[in-house]
Amino acid sequence: MSASQPPRTADVPTLLVKIFGKDRPGITAGLFDTLAAYSVDVIDIEQVVTRGRIVLCALITSPTAEGTSEGALRATVHSWTESLNLQTEIISGTGDNRPRGSGRSHVTVLGNPLTSESTAAIAASITATGGNIDRIFRLAKYPVTAVEFAVSGVETEPLRTALATAGAQIGIDVAVVSAGLHRRAQRLVIMDVDSTLIQDEVIELFAAHAGCEAEVAEVTARAMRGELDFEQSLHARVELLAGLDASVVDKVRSEVRLTPGARTLVRTLKRLGYQVGVVSGGFTQVTDALQVQLGLDFAAANTLEIVDGKFTGRVVGEIVDRAGKARLLRRFAAEAGVPLAQTVAIGDGANDLDMLNAAGLGVAFNAKPVVREAVHTAVNVPFLDTVLYLLGITREEVEAADWEDGTLD
Repeated sequence: MSASQPPRTADVPTLLVKIFGKDRPGITAGLFDTLAAYSVDVIDIEQVVTRGRIVLCALITSPTAEGTSEGALRATVHSWTESLNLQTEIISGTGDNRPRGSGRSHVTVLGNPLTSESTAAIAASITATGGNIDRIFRLAKYPVTAVEFAVSGVETEPLRTALATAGAQIGIDVAVVSAGLHRRAQRLVIMDVDSTLIQDEVIELFAAHAGCEAEVAEVTARAMRGELDFEQSLHARVELLAGLDASVVDKVRSEVRLTPGARTLVRTLKRLGYQVGVVSGGFTQVTDALQVQLGLDFAAANTLEIVDGKFTGRVVGEIVDRAGKARLLRRFAAEAGVPLAQTVAIGDGANDLDMLNAAGLGVAFNAKPVVREAVHTAVNVPFLDTVLYLLGITREEVEAADWEDGTLD
């Protein structure tokens, strides 16, 4: 048989050996030492330990060696488990596990807390789409509970649509991504800045120093009502900063507050070899400092014009607006050598929608309802590093890497 051909187990008599009870060192080794006397082949293994209780399942071929029998194997395994105060169940059958259905997805559920009612609703929605839950495991227990379902039997898009509706109805975050090697490939992650990477709106920080907070807020409200587009509102707000001393830039930089989990997110992505950047409708006077502070690969934003040490009330260069953010995502992806399908975009506002929808995975982070409804998935907890769970990265892996580096936030 060539290496490319799967083993022919379809018609082979097999046994499913299930061991459960109090966990202790040596159970797995002991089981297979016991089975070794019968010269069986191992087809599949699954083991889970939850709160000190082990469930170990081994799918093996039935014994065929001379002098051995299925009955003798059963008796030996039962005797071994009884000696350890474990329980066992052995089920006869034929062949391997049934093949997983076509259409495979990873469903990540975030809850704070994750209730039994919400878990039941998600599981029922998966079943209603024709999907089958193949595996479930926990990605994180804090600051939120994150659980991943491996689902087959239904295509990703209809599953995503169904679970987005279910998640919105029960108030939990659900992300659905297609399974495959691409999930482990190098990625480019691009984030919005204001109210995403940082907790603040930079224009408001500048306005506070200029004494025009109310006026800036009114222009923002007009934009939210649709009376002004982004570029019009940008120019109108920046005009209010005319005459402000440029020394205020350092003060604003010191006032910027990173979103909880921002450092952990960027640090972990960089460890994995991902490239990370920001695109902002804010200003390079702040994003340039963030790029250095966090070691970002890319950064783009609007630039406030400064002449003779004063803000002129104008911006210079290319305007980073809604269309500009999507354009920059594509540009950075090309520079990084990453297919657009392997990009992740994170943002909170309508100004981010084109970028979120252009990315392979768009994540609405504590976003407005219109944004949440228009993108792949939404995260509505105040911790930016929860995005890691959507990529299949566990909290334990993050903490282990931080521990090795002596890095603590």
